[in-house]
Amino acid sequence: MADVEFTNTEYGKNWVRLLHIRRLGGKHQDIRELEVSTSLTLSSKKDYLHGDNSDIIATDTQKNTVYALAKTKGVTTPEQFGLDLCHHFLSSFSHITRVKVDITMAPWRRMKIGGKDHAHAFIMTPDAVRFCHVEQARQGAPVVHAGLKDMKILKTTQSGFSGFLRDRYTSLPEVQDRCLETVVHSRWKYSTLQGLDFDAVWNIAKSTILEEFAGPAAAGMFSASVQKTLYDAECEILGRVPQISEIEMTMPNVHNFTVDMSKFGLENKDEVLMPVDKPSGNIHAAIRRKTTAKL
Repeated sequence: MADVEFTNTEYGKNWVRLLHIRRLGGKHQDIRELEVSTSLTLSSKKDYLHGDNSDIIATDTQKNTVYALAKTKGVTTPEQFGLDLCHHFLSSFSHITRVKVDITMAPWRRMKIGGKDHAHAFIMTPDAVRFCHVEQARQGAPVVHAGLKDMKILKTTQSGFSGFLRDRYTSLPEVQDRCLETVVHSRWKYSTLQGLDFDAVWNIAKSTILEEFAGPAAAGMFSASVQKTLYDAECEILGRVPQISEIEMTMPNVHNFTVDMSKFGLENKDEVLMPVDKPSGNIHAAIRRKTTAKL
């Protein structure tokens, strides 16, 4: 068909699961469990146009490459493994113009027995799921996004919501004290990879979100809205990690409604709540560092 053109082509292998065991000496070992998706863009479109498959790196080959690089390169962080995959495909095949890699890491933690870290036993503790997106074009520098998701957090007080616009359809009462629950999804972009410790930055971002949400351990910190808490966390992460150039975050407002017990002759002072996951409010913001104009 002569009056159409391609806007994008890519293909790859999704959800390749691998468990990498790093033997550290004796019985001491470490693990990384990843789910990897790869995507390649080729310089030619002849596979689409003419059914000519001679340039295609089969998706099964991409799957095997993930396992082979886990063996030859090892797996230290998901970000570095994504960079290794990008470099491999671009250096091995001159007709690849772009590589994309998405990785999710399973939240395994070393098991504690008698208060001590076990040498080779682990427990799944899904307090937050780590992920990254690594992309590199030929003749271009790699671009790395990292993030966390599925981090479900709650505080029982020190949260309110008032002063919002009201119209004839508004039924929500203003509250100065409420239970606040959310499930955090955050993604950030690195401006430089030079000397970057991916593990350290991810842990800083996670702990910063928790600190801005909860406040000091003894007294907490008041949240005037999910919007304010989200923005404060993003700003604090940019302040603590200069290598992050932009960040976005989604924090749905998961509702817990007070159960009406008046029909039972009981007074419920927000002690018994009914969790409701749908519908929920959804708050999102993306911010980046301002760029200074050059004359």
